[in-house]
Amino acid sequence: MSTLRAFEAAARHGSFKQAAAELAVTPTAVSHRIRTLEGHLGVRLFDRHVRQVSLTRAGLQLYPVLQQGFDMFDVVIRRLMTPAERERVTISATNAFVAKWLVPRVASFRADHPGIDLQLHASDTVVDLASHAFDIAIRYGKGPYPGCRSEVLFADAYVPVINPMLHAHSPQDMAAYPLIHFDWQKASPDNPTWTKWHAEVGIALSTTQAEFRYSDESHAIQAAVAGQGIALLSRALVADEIAAGRLIDPFGPAIPGYTYHLVTREQSSPSLAVTTVMDWLRQHAAMVISTNSCADS
Repeated sequence: MSTLRAFEAAARHGSFKQAAAELAVTPTAVSHRIRTLEGHLGVRLFDRHVRQVSLTRAGLQLYPVLQQGFDMFDVVIRRLMTPAERERVTISATNAFVAKWLVPRVASFRADHPGIDLQLHASDTVVDLASHAFDIAIRYGKGPYPGCRSEVLFADAYVPVINPMLHAHSPQDMAAYPLIHFDWQKASPDNPTWTKWHAEVGIALSTTQAEFRYSDESHAIQAAVAGQGIALLSRALVADEIAAGRLIDPFGPAIPGYTYHLVTREQSSPSLAVTTVMDWLRQHAAMVISTNSCADS
């Protein structure tokens, strides 16, 4: 376990020194534990550099699974330590959905349901609901999800957005600004990308236009708000930014994204607290559907 913890901390920090500080051991001890793990597995997990380390292909395979495992340990331990008189419901969703959709709505849930605590688990790795560490998952994709109960919350769409201070108002103005890309974890022709949007509009995608690339969608959103360029982003996740005037969408049509699904365990009936949270999610999803209908009309 100590070797796995050392690997997870070093992978998360990209540094043996920072991992050692977190674990209250020496960097030499962290390096020794990781070499022991590499020797046991028979593969190299890190490329060592002067002041940092980076994951090899084998390390990239091991890290997300191991990180999810430690997250699940933490969730269950916290649940066991919670006083029995309070209900707690754990929701797992993608990093961007938690940051840009769930978090802004938590205060309204607390006001309406003060006796239920929400615990939000943000991860782009699909969690195992059968583990009982999580009560609800919001999954983004086509479905179906075997072994789970699932229902559609709402379909997503992607639209080009920009900070209004950049003064771009038509597709012809777009060439003056960098394109902000969100790199999907899995390559698929169904991914809503700049290539697909340009094909929809009938404008050739420039091979010389400057660009920024982000692996986390919430970071791409923040880049657009900061005025770094034009981003093709989830309409649901930038709705609050548009409503507040921090972003505008003047460039033309949205293209389809994937679908958000409400997923629970198939083997057992949800508790009253879980049912309450599910109803709350359905209520707010209905508002998204209404907003999208108005935007498309």
